Amino acid sequence: MEYGPAPEDDKPARAWIDQRGGKFVSFINGKFVTPGDKPTWFPAENPATGEKLGQVYQSTQKDVDAAVKAARAAQENWAALPGFERAKYLYAITRLMQKHARLFAVLETLDNGKPIRESRDIDVPAATAHFHHHAGWAQIMDDEFDGYEPYGVAGQIIPWNFPLLMLAWKVAPALATGNTVVLKPAEQTNLTAQLFAEICVEAGLPKGVFNLVTGDGKVGAMIVAHDGIDKLAFTGSTDIGRLIRKESAGSGKALTLELGGKSPYIVFDDADIDSAVEGLVDAIWFNQGEVCCAGSRLLVQESIYDSFVEKLKRRMQNLRVGNPMDKCVDLGAVVDKTQLDRITKLVDKAVKDGAEIYQIKDACPTKGCFYPPTILTNVEPSDEIAQIEVFGPVLSVISFRNQQDAVAIANNTRFGLAATVWTENINMALEMAPAIKAGVVWINSSNRFYAGCGFGGYRESGYGREGGKEGLYAYLKPSYLSTLSEASPRKRGSTAAKKMDSRVRGNADAGDVALIDRTAKNYIGGKQKRPDGNYSMKIVSPSGVMVGEVGEGNRKDIRDAVEAASGAAAGWAKATPFNRGQILYYIAENLSARADEFAARIKTMTDCTPAAAKKEVELAIQRLFYYAGWTDKHDGAVHTPPLRGVTLAMNEPIGVMGLVCPDDQPFLSFISLVAPAIAMGNACVVVPSSLYPLAATDFYQVLETSDVPGGVINIVTGDRATLTKTIAEHDGVDALWYFGADDGSAFVEAASVTNLKQTWCDYGLARDWTKAAQAQGREYLRRATQVKNIWVPYGESSGGGGGY
Repeated sequence: MEYGPAPEDDKPARAWIDQRGGKFVSFINGKFVTPGDKPTWFPAENPATGEKLGQVYQSTQKDVDAAVKAARAAQENWAALPGFERAKYLYAITRLMQKHARLFAVLETLDNGKPIRESRDIDVPAATAHFHHHAGWAQIMDDEFDGYEPYGVAGQIIPWNFPLLMLAWKVAPALATGNTVVLKPAEQTNLTAQLFAEICVEAGLPKGVFNLVTGDGKVGAMIVAHDGIDKLAFTGSTDIGRLIRKESAGSGKALTLELGGKSPYIVFDDADIDSAVEGLVDAIWFNQGEVCCAGSRLLVQESIYDSFVEKLKRRMQNLRVGNPMDKCVDLGAVVDKTQLDRITKLVDKAVKDGAEIYQIKDACPTKGCFYPPTILTNVEPSDEIAQIEVFGPVLSVISFRNQQDAVAIANNTRFGLAATVWTENINMALEMAPAIKAGVVWINSSNRFYAGCGFGGYRESGYGREGGKEGLYAYLKPSYLSTLSEASPRKRGSTAAKKMDSRVRGNADAGDVALIDRTAKNYIGGKQKRPDGNYSMKIVSPSGVMVGEVGEGNRKDIRDAVEAASGAAAGWAKATPFNRGQILYYIAENLSARADEFAARIKTMTDCTPAAAKKEVELAIQRLFYYAGWTDKHDGAVHTPPLRGVTLAMNEPIGVMGLVCPDDQPFLSFISLVAPAIAMGNACVVVPSSLYPLAATDFYQVLETSDVPGGVINIVTGDRATLTKTIAEHDGVDALWYFGADDGSAFVEAASVTNLKQTWCDYGLARDWTKAAQAQGREYLRRATQVKNIWVPYGESSGGGGGY
């Protein structure tokens, strides 16, 4: 049966464009700006026809400054509003978006090239639901987020593949939590953002709460670099995300990155094959494959490989590619010629490298930016086409033998955004889900989304979450942070500092103090190990007395420690929370038996009072008990999205964590960082205080008698800056907590771009590690975990996407 054309009437949308003279400008402090002298414009084009829709203004630094100024001026009053008042504004926006839903959908399709039925039935309803959902969060903020406050001004940069939906994902949580916004849409797709700005005026949103600046990547760079921005949120390519991380390093700006993906779509031989084929159509050809979580790597069990691929080819033959304003079309146009050329180049190279291509003959119109749905077989997991994000309707097909093989191939990527698993064996499905390194896993379905369920990636797919309660934390900070002051570094002119800075290698100077007959080693893989360089460092108390020596670790020691942690991480993560809690209690018990010894060491090392030393040890024991209690209580959640199923939000360990400890309360801060990390199932590489590490080296013996598996905790002593550099640049480290000098925070964030490891830095601010509000709690648990959302359907699966 052939479908006749069912064109959408675009006259209202074109009339809306004409009413604005075909010109789209920035929206600042509640009104659209009038460009200054000799403004720069670039065209807004319909990618399906090449037709010019209008002109977009290239904002200047002056415009960005004005937008940030307006947002800053509005933020205090906006945050001070009762949650109910902010909720009313968000609900008003929701209702107006529903009122103008058809106009939004048509503008989106004209501007982006996606099929009108996707804009109408998925994008606009999903964006509307996001504001509706976050109106509820605004209402209950004080109940659910006591002790948190908004960052301030949020700078948000969104991509062209889902212009309105990405606007909603960014703007709704920011406004709900009391932040104000400066948003930059992609230069290719500005129309729906302009309509949204008009809706903000109609809803009576206070001036300056939402600001829009138009332009290309240069405008985005202005936002990233602006001193008036407190929070950055970016969705786009991994390369640009890496650049933003580097450019914002050390600025203190909070950062959320939702980046690229190369998601596996795994089909086992017991799957419902017809449903899996239908689900795959949605996974890779929805939105022309211009989806960060597109199932672009099909992994099929070898026993059904041939039959599955044949069925998929037959199904692909029925896909309709053409005018996106036709409600019967399945695939529209890709966003512009640049993207079309990129897709073509990558596919041509894959074929040249040996892939076999299958496409529908004469599937695409001759005019416009269209690319046909494509299947590539004879692809190896390591081939470029199976590793690079194509961002187009291109599927690579790979076979696998068994479950272990499927996991290995699925994880053979630098990305970790999403995955799909098709099997009728629920045990296998729920075993596969945690084994795959991805932030979202769909079981017997694909491309499910809902505002109440978090979305975000692992690895180089970014960090932070959008949607759900976990997404709100991206726009909130603990209130105590505003009370912290800058750490006071030791004065370098003192005699003690000179002794410390000399860091005499080898034996101590007999003229200073009596020789110390024991030099502490490193602790790697559950064993005490001499430093690779075979050098040692003097440890000098503030009064100038040498109190001991420790090994001076180097790059090789850190590499050995990371290797040991990597070997232990999987087993420790699989240990039951009860077992991890038992070990933490055991550590506390053994430390308690030696409390006087540790207190004496702390007093001698730091020149603190006996009472302060005793308190530091007591609090360290309490902190171990605290996190032992949390091991089986930092649960996830069961979300109830509007479909026949549930979404399991699981708190998973990050993996290998680097912990660089401060000099303040050196033993307590050491325990305060190590305990939550291992309680949540991570393995650690720890650099204790460079000035006062001896209590940490004494701790080796406690670990050796507390059943801690080798490699779970690795401790390397030495110069903080030297060791931090190696950890920050090591691709085997998944997260790094740095508590030290301000310039060290900047370095850590900049160096983390190698594998986009998660970082948590103190920017040189001094915490009081004796205060529970600053030194323990859910914040540490959240930082030590990452949320994986697993979508589990009830009954017979439809395999489709959506969720609204």
